[in-house]
Amino acid sequence: MSILSISGLNLTIGTVPILRDVSLSARAGEILAVIGESGSGKSMTAYCVNQLLPRGAVATGQVRFDGQDMLALDERALCTLRGADIGMVFQEPMTALNPVQTIGAQVAETVLIHTGKSKAEALRIARDTLNRCGLPAAQFPLDKYPHELSGGQRQRVVIAMAIALRPKLLIADEPTTALDVTTQAQILDLLKGLVKQDNMAMMLISHDLGVVADVADHIAIMRKGEVVESGPTAQIFAEMNHPYTRALFEASNHIPDREAPAVDAPILSVKNLVRDYLLPRKSLFGPAPKFRAVNGVSFELKRGESLGLVGESGCGKSTLTRAILGLEAIQGGEIVINGHRIGAGQFVPRELRRQMQVVFQDPYGSFNPRHKVARLVTEPFHLLSDPPSGAARKAAIDKALTEVGMHPDDADKFIHEFSGGQRQRIAIARALIIEPELIILDEAVSALDVSIRAQILDLLADLSDRLNLSYLFISHDLSVVRAITDRVLVMKSGEFVEVGDTGRVFTDPQHPYTRALIEAAPILEITP
Repeated sequence: MSILSISGLNLTIGTVPILRDVSLSARAGEILAVIGESGSGKSMTAYCVNQLLPRGAVATGQVRFDGQDMLALDERALCTLRGADIGMVFQEPMTALNPVQTIGAQVAETVLIHTGKSKAEALRIARDTLNRCGLPAAQFPLDKYPHELSGGQRQRVVIAMAIALRPKLLIADEPTTALDVTTQAQILDLLKGLVKQDNMAMMLISHDLGVVADVADHIAIMRKGEVVESGPTAQIFAEMNHPYTRALFEASNHIPDREAPAVDAPILSVKNLVRDYLLPRKSLFGPAPKFRAVNGVSFELKRGESLGLVGESGCGKSTLTRAILGLEAIQGGEIVINGHRIGAGQFVPRELRRQMQVVFQDPYGSFNPRHKVARLVTEPFHLLSDPPSGAARKAAIDKALTEVGMHPDDADKFIHEFSGGQRQRIAIARALIIEPELIILDEAVSALDVSIRAQILDLLADLSDRLNLSYLFISHDLSVVRAITDRVLVMKSGEFVEVGDTGRVFTDPQHPYTRALIEAAPILEITP
């Protein structure tokens, strides 16, 4: 039986058409995956279900949930359904959770709002629901706060909030995009298990076919507000009748062409690097205990080489990166950059910092929205002893934007005027403007649609060939690492458990942890 049935749905905001004749359905005990790029209308389709539409939006057609016409219900009737019969899981758990409330209070809130149960009973239900979501009481008491949890644990809390009253329909909007591969696999397994246990329907929204391949029963492919192909998962992957479906699949498997070979001379050497953090004292007079985030790691990055660094959240990747960039001093070992040694207790001097730049995961969050692009891309000029000015400054901006496929006129625009892919191109232009030799890419494509991701990977490969750049590519997306890197470092608990050529590591992993990462990764038959 179809819990959700959408037929002939059209949506306009003002005079702009957003959805056109959308039809799809979700049955009890099954998962419907809605796939498409940003702007395809997949999230707006979900918002039409529970009528969380922006002002000025007009929806026509039919949206029936459990026999009720959702477009005809008033706000009071909708409020009784939201959270009780229709649960919602959002992409970013930290923004979906209240940072000043405990996890127990936030899960119990759903019960208190929609039922007449006492606070004690609501907390009991919250405890049971958190247990079901893999957060047992011994490690995760109700009085924990969101900031005390990892990303995957926070997402489990958001899921617990959504299923506390065992809804008939669960809408999950990109629930695993920001998670590492093993955590992503765990969350998807959790959602799949909950659907079967509670016999609820689920609408899983994603931009990545690989994510839904093993969990979805049915798939609907959306493009520009329309469903271009839909059907059982096996049928979609076997036939791919629509060109857009085939394009999404090819983009997921995209491997950029790279020509320039790496030179034996290393641009970066890390030798026995150690980084400790002090923990709270356990007694008034006792010494403060230490947590070793990076434990004696060593590696080399050659000129022109692309080196991958993979591992789960908390493995030490970010700590290692901050030490290389000179943002934190190290307690042991040394870093050698272009022959210049940085020892324990020392920071990377400015003249060496200019030889390294970084591109972050969220291009919008890494820019000041009040400044125009011209000012944003010239931020690294503070590392230069004599930064260009006047015509030379404009020429540098124009060159950097042109290098990444943008137009010089874009310098006079604000960052909100660009798409996600364009913002990431501008972030790369900012990294290039002082002509560094090494660029550290910290999850630089993980939040992008698969087709935009393929374009950015092609751009990075082209820049490496033309400018002889070296990359340290940090990512939890193993398909990206496999596509763009020459060698890969696998990190666990502050140490490298496997190092080797990318092709060898992926086809013949030696360490159990590496094998676990590869098995958890949603890789769609990529041929290196």
